[in-house]
Amino acid sequence: MKRLPLLIAVLAILAGAIPLYHWIAASDATTMAGGSHEAHALHGDAPLPEEGGQSTFAAIAEIVALLEEDPDTDWSTVDITALREHLVDMNSLMLNAKATTTVEGNTIRFRVEGEGAVLRAIQAMVPAHAAELDKSGPWSTSAELTPEGAILLVKSATEDDLEKARALGFFGMMAKGSHHQPHHLAMARGMMGH
Repeated sequence: MKRLPLLIAVLAILAGAIPLYHWIAASDATTMAGGSHEAHALHGDAPLPEEGGQSTFAAIAEIVALLEEDPDTDWSTVDITALREHLVDMNSLMLNAKATTTVEGNTIRFRVEGEGAVLRAIQAMVPAHAAELDKSGPWSTSAELTPEGAILLVKSATEDDLEKARALGFFGMMAKGSHHQPHHLAMARGMMGH
């Protein structure tokens, strides 16, 4: 009979009714208060999840941990709010922007549109990302602002590069590259604006 609540909790987690991390936190609180050893045994030696929650929360948590580990962090310049605003823009762009694609010879034209916060995110991010893509190749990229958003132009030297850019599409091109993480850390340190 003692195992029934545990079984119900496990079934609820598997069904998605209770997120695992909420149940683990509740189990820890129960254990600390002299509760069930069975609940503690479930996660005592098992590896814990690495994801700290929703992606914006997790990205900020990771940056905060890096800043805290660095003895040279100048806390007077740290700006987590700017990083959060950027991550909100990334979310708006990836989830709410509308992109259409046209191919003209060796150039792909991604027309990206949105309104309100999405428009602001498009116009803040597309030109900056185009410059980063242009540095890393293999494409020649540029961006133009429009009243509705922006146009990302991707020129390819080879047919294979053209096909890859077409397959990635606008959202794949925006996610491409490893400059995001250093950019986020620099933004959090207050070394660059949003």
